[in-house]
Amino acid sequence: MGDIGQFLPMILIFVVAYFFMIRPQMKRQKDEKKFAAELKRGDRVITKSGLHGKVVELNEKDFSCILETMAGKLKFDRSAISMEMSKKLNAPEKK
Repeated sequence: MGDIGQFLPMILIFVVAYFFMIRPQMKRQKDEKKFAAELKRGDRVITKSGLHGKVVELNEKDFSCILETMAGKLKFDRSAISMEMSKKLNAPEKK
C-alpha cells in the first residue's frame, strides 16, 4: 500500500489534467472538423485571420473553399475558417 501511496498524487494530477485540459481539447478539435465538413455554399464565415466572406465554392479534393469578399474571391483551406467567430456572425441578434 505504501508504494501506491507514493504515486497517488501523480496519478491524481494526471487524471485532473486529462479531464480539464486534454479531453476538452480533443472535443474542440472534433467539433472544428465537423464544422469544416458541414460548410455549405452561402454560409457567411470569418477566417482565423479575421477576413469576412461568403462561401461560394467547396472543393472536396484538397479540402479548400473559395470565399467571396469585398476584395474579390479568395481560396482558403477549410481549417483556416474560425468556428467560433462564424457562429457569432450567424447568431441572431439579441434585442
